[in-house]
Amino acid sequence: MAISKLIPTLVLFVLFSFDVSVAHPGLGFGWGSNSPIGGSFYSNLYPQFYQFSCPQADEIVMTVLEKAIAKEPRMAASLLRLHFHDCFVQGCDASILLDDSATIRSEKNAGPNKNSVRGFQVIDEIKAKLEQACPQTVSCADILALAARGSTILSGGPSWELPLGRRDSRTASLNGANTNIPAPNSTIQNLLTMFQRKGLNEEDLVSLSGGHTIGVARCTTFKQRLYNQNGNNQPDETLERSYYYGLRSICPPTGGDNNISPLDLASPARFDNTYFKLLLWGKGLLTSDEVLLTGNVGKTGALVKAYAEDERLFFQQFAKSMVNMGNIQPLTGFNGEIRKSCHVIN
Repeated sequence: MAISKLIPTLVLFVLFSFDVSVAHPGLGFGWGSNSPIGGSFYSNLYPQFYQFSCPQADEIVMTVLEKAIAKEPRMAASLLRLHFHDCFVQGCDASILLDDSATIRSEKNAGPNKNSVRGFQVIDEIKAKLEQACPQTVSCADILALAARGSTILSGGPSWELPLGRRDSRTASLNGANTNIPAPNSTIQNLLTMFQRKGLNEEDLVSLSGGHTIGVARCTTFKQRLYNQNGNNQPDETLERSYYYGLRSICPPTGGDNNISPLDLASPARFDNTYFKLLLWGKGLLTSDEVLLTGNVGKTGALVKAYAEDERLFFQQFAKSMVNMGNIQPLTGFNGEIRKSCHVIN
């Protein structure tokens, strides 16, 4: 009698367990070599997360990216930066994509982001296509990570096995965006401290800064180097002279704050190690670039030289560091949500 009463209970338990796994794709299944030891899957990210729930996810992302980057090569750098600016605020949770609402003060209005971060329309197009193929399955946070990897690949850079399974936040932090994203005039110690707070080390700092091998920056981010670097109305003496005069022609002493200059003047649309070579030649655009070499703290200068000499070494470390950055405080399991629209909470 006791056994007969127990059987229906066991059946219900098995059915409930199955339903949970289906409703939350990836929960509880140990695919491949990425299964955690002595832990549950819902607290981890792993590359096969959409293996069954949306196997075409990466193909959809790459199709949209190929068209967008062919139309505007600069978009690759914009999407890479969008992922970085997301992860440094509340973790990699797509909070940067949320618009202002009755309950949310958008991170888009923060100093480092306003009139600066871009690529939202590409993320929207990816999300729309994924919603058609796999409704409410792929998070906006994972789309940002996939777009950053795809943009790197399409610009000639490395690929990497990308852990997935992030969920989207229901909150944003305007204050966090104003305080946690490194400024372009940061000292080397500022940079190291901000990266260390996110669990990232010197290799991560220098290799991720190498993402500046593609893209552009506005005059407002480097004008002080041309006219008043140390508060004495003098230029930054570390700037190579011809490069300095070229930048002055783009950025006058007054006005022109939104004029742009390539972060890597030699190959601004090509993901390579030229950025590090330019630093050695006094042709890094931002103070935060230049101090990696001249800051005299830790081994950042030695890393700049190593990556300038060995592009393969840079690519290997960049790939590792992108995974490290993508692991900053993700929401997983039953935390957060899968937004239907990346701009608003459900």
